[in-house]
Amino acid sequence: MWSAPVLVVALALSGQVFAQNQPCSGKKGGISQCAGDKFVCNDGSISASKKVCSIPGNSAAAVTATPKRKSATSCDCRSGSYCTGPRGGTYCYSDSGRKSYVRK
Repeated sequence: MWSAPVLVVALALSGQVFAQNQPCSGKKGGISQCAGDKFVCNDGSISASKKVCSIPGNSAAAVTATPKRKSATSCDCRSGSYCTGPRGGTYCYSDSGRKSYVRK
């Protein structure tokens, strides 16, 4: 039988496993879709996660979400197309129109 202190420690340690950061956590609002192997967050930006996006039933060819705002270029994060800046940085435009840089 488990003693009370051992049970409390076991429950505290198991809660730490679920407290890990996930792609698009916090203000980004969760994962919206995949754009290739990158995560597109609900705010329209690209996650800086090193994980590879592999949501079942979601591929780069079958993007289901519609962008809330169209930018003047074809570099919308939701479309999965990226632009390259003058110094070699790869980015796309989020729904708010801000640049979201892709991690190398």
